[in-house]
Amino acid sequence: MGDSEKAAIVLLSGGLDSATVLAIAREAGFALHALSFDYGQRHATELQFARKLAEAAGVRSHRVLKMDLRIFGASALTDERIAVPEEPAAAGIPITYVPARNTLFLSYALALAEVLGVLDIFIGVNSQDYSGYPDCRPEFIQRFQELAQVATVLGTEKGQKLSIHAPLQYLSKAQIIRRGLELGVDYAHTRSCYQLDTQGRSCGRCDSCRLRLAGFAELDLRDPAPYI
Repeated sequence: MGDSEKAAIVLLSGGLDSATVLAIAREAGFALHALSFDYGQRHATELQFARKLAEAAGVRSHRVLKMDLRIFGASALTDERIAVPEEPAAAGIPITYVPARNTLFLSYALALAEVLGVLDIFIGVNSQDYSGYPDCRPEFIQRFQELAQVATVLGTEKGQKLSIHAPLQYLSKAQIIRRGLELGVDYAHTRSCYQLDTQGRSCGRCDSCRLRLAGFAELDLRDPAPYI
């Protein structure tokens, strides 16, 4: 990375939100390094779309980090013995929550930031149209940014400020889609479903699908992604 070039790491899942964040970071003039995770998720087909998005955005690098969170289970996304719910949770955090997932993702992004000398990390968390996950909330992002300052050579010895960007934090799903369309995101090449089939088709019934479809409906638009 040149001295005058600003770069950013973007957490890229292949979903609607992360595709929008990738476009936002690109518009802001960052040289992009995408980081995706193969963590044993039942919807790992999403990684195919992450690769397509990264290629279309012309990222400088795209790493897919493999770790197996199935050894912990406790989530419908990593334990196939637990069914993905197709009705909204009555109360509390839904079973699709993967314990500490965003903490792990950001920790790996922080390690990569140290290696590349990058000070900016983008993540597509949202606290409006979301499922109530604790690691999608603004206080989590704020605390992790504080941690980044005291947990890295960049922040301690070099005295540089690391920033965790969550540009979708206060946007509704419809607002996210509108912003992405303004930036030229092709949502046909994104998937948000928790139980994608082998052909990359979404179920249309899980919580993530419902939020996505409601966002397009609010804008009087048809979701271009295929559904079963």
